[in-house]
Amino acid sequence: MSCRIEKSKLSGSLVCPPNKSYTHRAIFLASLAGNNSKVENVLFSADTNATIDACKNFGAQLERENSSIIVKKPIGEGTFVPKINAENSGTTIRIASGIASLFSNQTTLTGDSSLQTRPMQPLLDALESIGAKCSSTDGKPPIQITGKILGGDVTIPGSFSSQFVSALLISAPLTERGVNLAIEGNLVSKPYLDATLATMRKFGVSVQTLIPYKRYNIPPQIYKPATFTVPIDFSSLALLLAAATLCGEKFEIQGNIGNLPQGDEVFIDILEQLGIKVMIQDNKITIESPEKLAGGRFDLSNSPDLLPPLAILSLKSSEPIEIVNVKHARLKETDRIAIVARELQKMGIDIEEKEDGLILSASDKLTGASLNSENDHRLFMAFCIAGMYVGDCTVSDPESVAVSYPKFIEEMQSIGAKISVQ
Repeated sequence: MSCRIEKSKLSGSLVCPPNKSYTHRAIFLASLAGNNSKVENVLFSADTNATIDACKNFGAQLERENSSIIVKKPIGEGTFVPKINAENSGTTIRIASGIASLFSNQTTLTGDSSLQTRPMQPLLDALESIGAKCSSTDGKPPIQITGKILGGDVTIPGSFSSQFVSALLISAPLTERGVNLAIEGNLVSKPYLDATLATMRKFGVSVQTLIPYKRYNIPPQIYKPATFTVPIDFSSLALLLAAATLCGEKFEIQGNIGNLPQGDEVFIDILEQLGIKVMIQDNKITIESPEKLAGGRFDLSNSPDLLPPLAILSLKSSEPIEIVNVKHARLKETDRIAIVARELQKMGIDIEEKEDGLILSASDKLTGASLNSENDHRLFMAFCIAGMYVGDCTVSDPESVAVSYPKFIEEMQSIGAKISVQ
């Protein structure tokens, strides 16, 4: 399948979707706490449904009530199903791997063809160092894990994914000895670790930070029942703000920003550096964009999901946009650096691809193109927005939006986007 996209002007109002990362974490932690723990304003998508199913396979009883999930029985109380299919969700398979290590049963964890290319070995090595038995397919899914981990000293590299660290943190309180966690090297995507710690606090578990992003002590504890409200998703908001910048006419975005840490919130600072005025009032966000954007150099080491929305803004920039320190974006659902470079060049942008980023220079001769999103949800949405600005485009794999923003196409159409599914 593909979408045909013509030049569009967007006007009206949209509600930003709930945060995917917090939905994952809150559902896992509520399922560990049980006793009618509740997660409100849940993002129901392919990725988060994989997390819900994983918790059920670990024996939790979850019930949906409108936009909420209520946990009637915690993980470990119901029937244990020894196979987890995380589909396309890296967060699901990594946090579920940590939880699987708490059980003496063997658990097999797998996913779709994309997920089976993503690295797991650093997490498996760390779990083995504290008592788990693990096997894999050349360090990638499918994997098998048998616990129980007892706790103790564990070291994990920080350069691959903060999800490895989050998986260890979430499981650590439930070990017999607790965990002293050391992170080797420079941790990427630090705000996602902050999100994990913030969610753990909401469910009554404290983590002692010895050296931020380097060393943590997690004593034995239990998760306590709580109600957690998921904030809006700044990763999705960044795409909507990019759409407003390129195509907006009186376009308003609604949503409760909340006060939980989100690394992608830095996109607002990036927009302002590019010359865009961002106004936030009463949970409503609007922008004022100049005719041409400035350029700049942007470090996305802590916010790799901002690569696609920032890259497409080069369509309207008067100076180059340089994106650096985001090598780990090559390990997402796809190699996002390579695909963004390959596809946006088709539209006339001059792009220099580097190992850890891109330099994008706008052209006065933009042209429509056939864009291949490689079934990556964030690339599909970004390429659609680029198509609305340039016109005469097709973008492959519209079904990919089920991962994070299931209603993206119909909501864009409701505010004027000329998108048709072919």
